[in-house]
Amino acid sequence: MTDSPVSIDYGLAMAEGVGPLGGLRDEELDAESASFARAATNVATQVSSGVLGFWNLPSEEAQLAAVRQVRLGLPDELTDVLVLGIGGSSLGARAIYQALSGPMELAGLAKRTHARLHFPDNSDPWLLAALLDVLTPAKTVALVVSKSGGTVETAAQLLVIRHWLQSALDAEQVRRRIVAITDPEHGPLREEAAAERWPTLSVPANVGGRFSLLSPVGLLPALLAGTDIDDLLEGARDMAARCTTTVLHENPAGILAAIHVLQHRLRSRSIHVMLPYSDQLRPFAAWYVQLWAESLGKRVNRAGEVVEQGPTPIAAVGATDQHAQMQLFMEGPRDKLVTFVRVANAARDLVIPPGKGASSYLGGTSLHALLDAEREGTTQALATDGRPSITLSIERLDAHSLGALFFLYEAATAFAGELYGVHAFDQPGVELGKRLAYGLLGRAGYERTAQEIRTLQAKQPKRYRLA
Repeated sequence: MTDSPVSIDYGLAMAEGVGPLGGLRDEELDAESASFARAATNVATQVSSGVLGFWNLPSEEAQLAAVRQVRLGLPDELTDVLVLGIGGSSLGARAIYQALSGPMELAGLAKRTHARLHFPDNSDPWLLAALLDVLTPAKTVALVVSKSGGTVETAAQLLVIRHWLQSALDAEQVRRRIVAITDPEHGPLREEAAAERWPTLSVPANVGGRFSLLSPVGLLPALLAGTDIDDLLEGARDMAARCTTTVLHENPAGILAAIHVLQHRLRSRSIHVMLPYSDQLRPFAAWYVQLWAESLGKRVNRAGEVVEQGPTPIAAVGATDQHAQMQLFMEGPRDKLVTFVRVANAARDLVIPPGKGASSYLGGTSLHALLDAEREGTTQALATDGRPSITLSIERLDAHSLGALFFLYEAATAFAGELYGVHAFDQPGVELGKRLAYGLLGRAGYERTAQEIRTLQAKQPKRYRLA
């Protein structure tokens, strides 16, 4: 096996690096080996039985062929892509786009040979309305992404976009500009796509939304933006091969999961900070937050006991958050485990010209070298106060290493769920809010829910309101 595209240094999460109050003792980590072996075996059993589908996505050739086939049927004049999805239907594709296709802030300025991607992933109309003011219908394709097919935010945006396209194009032109990515057999979006004859791609039934990045959910947007999706999947396969072993100290995802769970359980580190020193990885940190929070924050454990447990993930970016959140991380409650992500070689760099006065020492240094020095200084500053951290290092941020990084955290999440004793692949806590919203909106079948929410509103105390 070749060198790993992502290396992990966890010495500063151990007692030898930050002291016994902040770090884990070797025997504490070793004692988790048997639990991890069971966790890895359980995950492997669920994968081989077909219960967990995300693990095999990097090797699914049929889905890759289907994505390429859909791309061939889209208009040649395509310049812009609207990704209509929310949560796991948007965050992963956004993370790939920012990491590999250049700053999203320059989408309207930079010269491009591939499509520009836009992510109006909220039902707030502010961004979508602005996009429709400037995009050209004939040059725009909408990817409608919803595993269930009934996501209310996505359904609403689809109605808006379809009307916008129909106002400017004929029926056949509209048909070629909407792609549905949804459940392979069921759901409202699947039914509508069949009736309208839209190109359609499937999210495997055994792959949840937040684990769907390496399915058509992430692959088609990435392909349209010019990403080498073969290399992306190869990186994920590389990492998957490393994460199959049941030996804790040889499994990168296992080490990540075990250290996070043990730091939480034994050292009360309930807040897990993702801190890449790379603007390209800002959306990756947001993707991680959803993956970690929605998978591990659960009311009940696997035995059905009420535990109301789970870590709280926080997204940050260096060096920006050295001037925002770092004061809290350095001197606030000792409840945080920080993960730094270092990119050894920048995609682009700028050399600082010679200067005079107090800043003259910077002359000849590159901005990337400055950023890396800030990361190392912050890492050591935390360590001197007994505050633990992990550092992930990537030689360069390309499709291969990004695919490996994504899979590393998907596998770590699966293992962490086993170690926490919770089901990592459901999200019952978000369903009540959806049901109440359906009642407010008058959706058929939710009439009783509408009355339920009116009753709840009537009970709200009004004397605490300020006009």
